[in-house]
Amino acid sequence: MEITVFGKAACARCRTAKNKITFLLEKHGKTALIPLVYHDLETAEGMAEGAFNDVTVIPTIIVSEGEQQLRRWDGEVPKTEELEKLVVGE
Repeated sequence: MEITVFGKAACARCRTAKNKITFLLEKHGKTALIPLVYHDLETAEGMAEGAFNDVTVIPTIIVSEGEQQLRRWDGEVPKTEELEKLVVGE
C-alpha cells in the first residue's frame, strides 16, 4: 500500500491532509510499511505526476496497492475514520 498526496506548499488543506496521514501512520506504527509520497504541484516533477494521475484540484489523496487505486479524495481532507480503516486494515 502507498498513500500519495498532491498539493502545494501554500495550501492549508494540503498540509492538514499530509499531517493527518503522517500522524495516523506513526500512531499505528505503519510508517515503515506504508510509504507516504508527496508531490508539490508547483514543481515540474509534481505537475507531471499530477497530470499522469488526473489531478485537477488540491489536495488530492490517492491510496493505492500496486497499480490499483483503493481510495481517492479530490479537493478534500479525508475523514480520520476513513483513513484509519485503510491504515489499520479493518
